[in-house]
Amino acid sequence: MNIYQIKTINKISKKGLDKFGADYLISNEVEEPDAILVRSASMHDMDFPASLHCISRAGAGVNNIPVEKCAEKGIVVFNAPGANANAVKELAIAALLISSRKIVDGILWTKTLSGNDIAKQVEKGKSQFVGPELKGKVLGVLGLGAIGAKVANTAVNLDMEVLGYDPFISIDAAWGLSTSVKRAKDLKTIFDKCDYITLHLPLTDDTNEMLNKETFVQMRKGVRIINLSRGELVNDDDMKTALEEGKVYSYVTDFPDEKLLNVPGVISIPHLGASTPESEDNSAVMVAMETKDFLENGNIKNSVNFPNCEMGICETEHRITIAHRNIPKMLGRISSVLSEQGANIANMINKSRGNYAYTIIDAEEIITSENVQKIQDIEGVLKVRVI
Repeated sequence: MNIYQIKTINKISKKGLDKFGADYLISNEVEEPDAILVRSASMHDMDFPASLHCISRAGAGVNNIPVEKCAEKGIVVFNAPGANANAVKELAIAALLISSRKIVDGILWTKTLSGNDIAKQVEKGKSQFVGPELKGKVLGVLGLGAIGAKVANTAVNLDMEVLGYDPFISIDAAWGLSTSVKRAKDLKTIFDKCDYITLHLPLTDDTNEMLNKETFVQMRKGVRIINLSRGELVNDDDMKTALEEGKVYSYVTDFPDEKLLNVPGVISIPHLGASTPESEDNSAVMVAMETKDFLENGNIKNSVNFPNCEMGICETEHRITIAHRNIPKMLGRISSVLSEQGANIANMINKSRGNYAYTIIDAEEIITSENVQKIQDIEGVLKVRVI
């Protein structure tokens, strides 16, 4: 029986780990893992052993993983998109409320009260914490993936007018949106019309510091901004200026940093977006199933650096998987090696994504170790695995 070795970094929910069977050794002390399960620990300075086939992030964001470095080594990086969507959605709705009504300030003020006339003090002081209702206000949702779509739909149910912007929206996400969510043709429409803006975008070169002094100028005076996605989506210095000038009334962020701590108008949450037991369980179960299917069958689902590529369970003598560069004539070179052995290909699938591609081959004969090495030696092949 083949024993797969899984290294855990951070604590992974037991519900996820229980998905692995008896033929898995799971420990944080494994030295030559087939797979690594991780949550938030940074892996950028880690050296990866030759045994490593995949890294599975129990969450959506993969900024803590050197994704390109992994791709160059043929290491597939998985994540758990949507597993924490409900948790983040609920926090986003709470953020809308606390950005609008001065609930946090009111609670902190209440803790300072003393004496026998608390009720009188409350009645006298409560006016300083007045804030508007959400009903009838315009919310702009930037990013309509699993989380953004849920936030948009819930805001509709709170009687808000919702504008959504996502030039890359998937068909599945579009089907899940309420018909009451209106499409914004560009960011300028969001900035011009919205009383509230909530960010649900990945951090990329295009989205890095996308909210800055140039975009703040385009927004309504007194806009309230929610950022539960990535701190780097917002230029902190420009946000501080926008708050001081009254352009932005309130900024709720799940990513506290030294520049915005104790700045009036900033409500910092200690990165609680996915911090629910349900979210941790969902993420762990999802990546466990992805990892298990990949190790046992070579299938890829929800990878961030290689294409989705699935061919079910192997029903022949031999399955090999090849992670390689997306370059011409690669399939011909791989097939010629098998042809020289006289091996018949029963089934094959090849998918590409950007600079990288992935091929699964079921052969009717066992491919010799010599020919496996010949495939590995083909220029552009990153990793070959025999299942």
